[in-house]
Amino acid sequence: MITFALQAHDDKARAGKIETPRGLIHTPIFMPVGTLGTVKAMTPEELKDIGAEIILGNTYHLHLRPSDTLIAKLGSLHQFMNWDRPILTDSGGYQVFSLAKLHKRSEEGVHFQSHLDGSSFWLTPEISIGIQENLGSEIMMVFDECPELPASREKLQESSELTTRWARRCKEARKTDHALFGIVQGGGELDLRRQSLEQMAEIGFDGYALGGLSVGESKEEMYYVLDHVAHEMPAVNPRYLMGVGEPEDLLAGIEAGIDMFDCVMP
Repeated sequence: MITFALQAHDDKARAGKIETPRGLIHTPIFMPVGTLGTVKAMTPEELKDIGAEIILGNTYHLHLRPSDTLIAKLGSLHQFMNWDRPILTDSGGYQVFSLAKLHKRSEEGVHFQSHLDGSSFWLTPEISIGIQENLGSEIMMVFDECPELPASREKLQESSELTTRWARRCKEARKTDHALFGIVQGGGELDLRRQSLEQMAEIGFDGYALGGLSVGESKEEMYYVLDHVAHEMPAVNPRYLMGVGEPEDLLAGIEAGIDMFDCVMP
């Protein structure tokens, strides 16, 4: 489990700390991405030297290679990558967007064709949570659908409602006390964003993320959503803006009330 405590705020911007079994995370925080279990061109020691308090791993890629079951035999992703600080794992939902040509989506989940060898496999909310629990991350994410923008209102609403149903299944599938974050979808439609946020808060999670941004929309559109939705996310939980990491975007997110960021850059 995690606990979150606010320490200061300036208008919507805020500073706090997340307490995890593997140490404190001071927010606002940028999380370097170690998709395959390592942050490119950096050792764990170098990451600590620059002040990284948490890093991110990817469920989809680690499931395929080297496999979450192998990692579980070693203890956790921490042992596999020689990292003794907190880890957040993405659910694989982003690959529903980034590998759109290699999957078929249904109510049950997503049927992928491996980008490595062409083999087929399923990712469902239950499978995603099982993989993340094998990886042993302190913070897990619900399995969501991340629609490419621009998209029709009908598509955004359908995607948002599917994400809500999958999020509920993720929470029901969780067998550990590791933290689980809900993901708010809805594209640039503020009413859909607020509806998604209300549904996620009703289910109840340890933190809340804004997903489906930086996926084809303009910066102005992204900032518009940030300005109107971020501060409405529960104040007692961490707020996470997914996949955003350019310096000016970090500042805009912090100003809007975001606590956590990740990006494959730099």
